[in-house]
Amino acid sequence: MYKQRKVSVIFPAYNEEENIVHAINDFFATGVVDEMIIVNNNSTDRTAERVLSTQAILVNEEKQGFGNAVQRGLREATGDYIIMAEPDGTFKGADVFKLLSYADDFGMVCGTRTVKELIWEAANMNWFIRMGNLVIAKLLEWLYNTPALTDCGCTMRLIRKEALEKFRTRLSVGGSHFLPEMVILASLHGVRLIEIPVNYSSRIGVSKITGSLKGLFQTGLNMVLLMVKYKFKRGI
Repeated sequence: MYKQRKVSVIFPAYNEEENIVHAINDFFATGVVDEMIIVNNNSTDRTAERVLSTQAILVNEEKQGFGNAVQRGLREATGDYIIMAEPDGTFKGADVFKLLSYADDFGMVCGTRTVKELIWEAANMNWFIRMGNLVIAKLLEWLYNTPALTDCGCTMRLIRKEALEKFRTRLSVGGSHFLPEMVILASLHGVRLIEIPVNYSSRIGVSKITGSLKGLFQTGLNMVLLMVKYKFKRGI
């Protein structure tokens, strides 16, 4: 609980057996996380088995893709504050307090991994990735008149339950470019948002999205196309 409000954490998980138990324990160790929803997205390793050895809740999502897994987690979460993160070792449970400290004033609090002082050694955030994230984030900021943004792909963020309900049924992206859609819809539905720096560490295992140059370009292109589509879409 945080200020008498329930806190849920969502982990989308695809073949995360190496670090998932540590990540679950790390977030529970904060003492404010009441519920952890682990969305097993067709893992072929022992991810599900590892989750069942913890206090976390395991759910299975057969529709493959980061966005599909997160959307399932958002439907399952019962907290007043819902925090998204990943179980691959890149994020620290202690940063939950950073997000929560802004939750009274903002409906959505997005993390940014572009502050170099918080990028740990061996983290997958080289100059090229940082600049790509920054350019796409600034495009998003310009197109939708959002507060200052520097990272379009940070998966650690918080959303208040009542803010999510304003647009949850409109979420449609099942792939890795889901994150900008969340920001776009929040902005279009009057949700106040802010971006704050979080720690970013080295990943345990290989990234399914940014682990290859092809994956980076494809994700970036999908994000840009999504922004343009929403900009010219009517009825939002």
